Amino acid sequence: MKKIFLFLSLIIAVVNLEGQTFAHFINRLNALPEDQRQAVADSFMNSGHPLPFIENDTLVHFVYNSAARSAAIEGDATGYTNKTMTHITGCNFWYITETYEADARLDYKFVINSSDFILDPKNPNICTGGYGPNSELRMPSYISPPEASVYSIIPHGTLKDTTCFSSFLGNSRHVRIYLPPGYPSGSSEYPVILFHDGLEFITMCNADNILDYLISKQLMVPVIAVFVPPVDREPEFIGKKMDKYTDFITLELMPAIDAKYKTSKNPSKRAMAGISNGGNISLYIGTKHPELFGNVAALSSSIINAISHTLSKGPKLNLAFYIDIGKYDIPDMIPVVYKLRDILKEKGYLYQFKEWHEGHSWGNWKDHLRLPLTQFFPGQ
Repeated sequence: MKKIFLFLSLIIAVVNLEGQTFAHFINRLNALPEDQRQAVADSFMNSGHPLPFIENDTLVHFVYNSAARSAAIEGDATGYTNKTMTHITGCNFWYITETYEADARLDYKFVINSSDFILDPKNPNICTGGYGPNSELRMPSYISPPEASVYSIIPHGTLKDTTCFSSFLGNSRHVRIYLPPGYPSGSSEYPVILFHDGLEFITMCNADNILDYLISKQLMVPVIAVFVPPVDREPEFIGKKMDKYTDFITLELMPAIDAKYKTSKNPSKRAMAGISNGGNISLYIGTKHPELFGNVAALSSSIINAISHTLSKGPKLNLAFYIDIGKYDIPDMIPVVYKLRDILKEKGYLYQFKEWHEGHSWGNWKDHLRLPLTQFFPGQ
């Protein structure tokens, strides 16, 4: 009877968590004889409480309950470093406690036996990224924006596929065009936005559905969107092929798009957007050709010195900007984005800057894509 009472009291403590109850639970678990610990750990895992376990809106307990030689977590939730979890001897229970802002949204994986990267088996929230799915930590005040979901009841645009050859780069790539619902309507020309890493903007960011939602709610005017993938990403976006890629966009691709579709040629109605190194090439092309693209969105962007030098030392260009960064973003990117913000402020540019309690993740960029879209193409 004494053992049953002990088990029940511990389970009740698990279910009715207040204050530092998790720490209290760990203390009591450690106080048990080792041969009793696994049953109590299993009761905790099966209590039905959402995991990771969050207390007081900011305290997060990541827990893993399976046989392992070692366990850790890694992702933007840990600054992209491996953080070792604490093991309760005598059982398979592992845990680590971290503190985040109440509205944070972060990606992570468990690292088991130093080599096996797995999703958190007790967390149903998953965010797909460039390297596959990650478990997603959603803090209590985090709210997924409505445009991130897919709605069958709203009008949807049309996606058109084409292949574009570049004589500058000597390669071809698959380009996807978004035409808004009702296109073409009347004689008006449509604003246009070009997305670098374009296919990922569709598959991982739901950009076409975000456009559908914002247009249907009249939060932005209808636009034509051009989704352009890289062929040789790093050289094209941040390396030795940047100028040739710029020529491809400005002298080959966009003239072909402008000839086929009813796109506005007014630079104030044309934009580019990119994430990470794609943000860098967006800024680079924008500063080279403000007569073609008057708006630039750079999300969690890398920024080469030439861009900062042009904007700080050269004459003020006819450009508007949206830039952002995550507090848990790639560490090297954070100061350069803040430097760009300071340059834009000092030079009197029209810009919007945001810092999010998120990391270098498509979940971050999907949640906030509405901001540059509604800034550059506000609803009427």
